[in-house]
Amino acid sequence: MARLGHGLIGSGFMGRSHALAFRSVAGVFDVELTPELELLADVNQSTAEAAAESFGYKRATGDWRALVADPAVDVVSITAPTGLHLEMARAVIEAGKTVYCEKPLASQLGDCEALTREAEAAGVKTLVGFNYLKNPITALARDIIRSGEIGEVVSFRGIHAEDYMVDPEAPYTWRHDPNGGGVTADLGSHIISMARFLIGDIETVNANLRTLYPDRPVAPGSAERRPVIIDDQAEMLVTFAGGATGSLTASWVATGRKMQLACEIAGTKGSLAFNQERLNELRLYKAGQEPGREGFTTVLAGPDHANYAGFCPAPGHQLGFNDMKVIEVKALLEALAADRDPSPGFREATEIQRVVESAYRSSRDRQWVTVGGVTG
Repeated sequence: MARLGHGLIGSGFMGRSHALAFRSVAGVFDVELTPELELLADVNQSTAEAAAESFGYKRATGDWRALVADPAVDVVSITAPTGLHLEMARAVIEAGKTVYCEKPLASQLGDCEALTREAEAAGVKTLVGFNYLKNPITALARDIIRSGEIGEVVSFRGIHAEDYMVDPEAPYTWRHDPNGGGVTADLGSHIISMARFLIGDIETVNANLRTLYPDRPVAPGSAERRPVIIDDQAEMLVTFAGGATGSLTASWVATGRKMQLACEIAGTKGSLAFNQERLNELRLYKAGQEPGREGFTTVLAGPDHANYAGFCPAPGHQLGFNDMKVIEVKALLEALAADRDPSPGFREATEIQRVVESAYRSSRDRQWVTVGGVTG
């Protein structure tokens, strides 16, 4: 198997997930390219060295630019805060290396469009970390929809709700900065990506975005506070190119919710329901059941579904969050080995950000917005 040097920028929540995935993928799946954990960069040398030792990287640096330029690095994972994605991704493109960036690709639609043009012009392969799309159950749901098993899709109701910003005394972070994007970009991009993956293009948006807490302390327990102008809660009505309608909700102030990435798809012959809090289950309803015996069937993830068997030979034994990241890395390696574009790449991430920007404009102007007419 050919070697592929991996460089990781950032060692927080998603940095750890990337490291686990690149370290695990060759042990779970038969892949033509074998990742080597080559170099890790973080805010300073000591932080990088501690993370590199913990994650299993050969070397560490406090300079992400040095990582991008390093000849032993072939693929660069960007897991830094959103406001840094543009500069980092652009540098990786200029270096001619594969760039694997966490979502959202950038906080501004125009920056996403520019990065997409630059990557395509340079012939650089790109991937953006919408890893919930790699759940075997999500793939099964799309197969069911595309097969016509639940008929013509009538509606999509989706939500991504968590509660990690519910405390008004939680301090101001990079997520509260306009360059962080707010909840519509942070969590909303996930449910938008799922809606597009399962149903198709979103044509129009009518959104209401709300800032729940207008200021936050600059540090834990500080009396000094900083204004917050980004959104904490978002509701969107949407129409799809195929004729379906729907609603999308994003919230990081949903008390009690830890990972409610959920959707319901109603069709003329049946329905589907999914919730990431029970990520190994898909609920399927088929019309025409005997009266008094009607109900949803729960389909459990198992080895008959894509990519599950690599982890476990028995159904119902549960995959987890990091397993989806391993599947995402597998898909990246397969695409690189076959010299084809990974998915979702920068172009799809840009279309997701176009919906986000449409929501911003709709909420600001209090009117429906046609997504295709929105540019950066």
